[in-house]
Amino acid sequence: MEPIVLRSQTVVLSPLSADHAAALAEAAAESRDQFQYTRVPNGVDEARRYIEAALADQEAGRRMPFAIVWNGRVVGSTSYLDIQRWRWPAGSPLQRTDQPDAVEIGATWLSASAQRTRCNTESKLLLLSQAFDRWEVYRVSFKTDERNARSRRAIERLGAAFEGVRRGDMPGQDGSVRASAYYSIVRAEWPDVRRRLEAALAS
Repeated sequence: MEPIVLRSQTVVLSPLSADHAAALAEAAAESRDQFQYTRVPNGVDEARRYIEAALADQEAGRRMPFAIVWNGRVVGSTSYLDIQRWRWPAGSPLQRTDQPDAVEIGATWLSASAQRTRCNTESKLLLLSQAFDRWEVYRVSFKTDERNARSRRAIERLGAAFEGVRRGDMPGQDGSVRASAYYSIVRAEWPDVRRRLEAALAS
């Protein structure tokens, strides 16, 4: 899948590149108080390695990473992950190879100054609109460390349904083996979710 640019009123989601390293490091340095459960680069060297890993995953077809640009300033990063093309029964007219059937939105973090602003809502609306309206996916999923109450509340505010907790799911940012809380939005729920997000941005 070719990199894309997504734009809204104050947010641009730009394909992540090596040129974003210094700006990402600056955004992450505003405050690291909220990054206990999230992988966020600390310093320019770590930002370069973070970007290199994301681009390697993109090359392998596993990820589509973005820099979040808010009012002209890089304030964080987000990605499409777990990009799935389903294998339908032989001969199914639903089989496709040019766009995904399901994606995850994740690896999202924002600088302290962009948290609790319209930036995250605009970003999620852009990502969800691309997934459901253009790619016509069947499901968008989210996951976060079970202990990350702040992230879970943000996902729930989007209107995503809680699916459950997967135990022993993956390495945690603190070095533990974390349990992950899983959420999803399916195609039939998207119109109501979109209206909710648009109303939030209009208020």
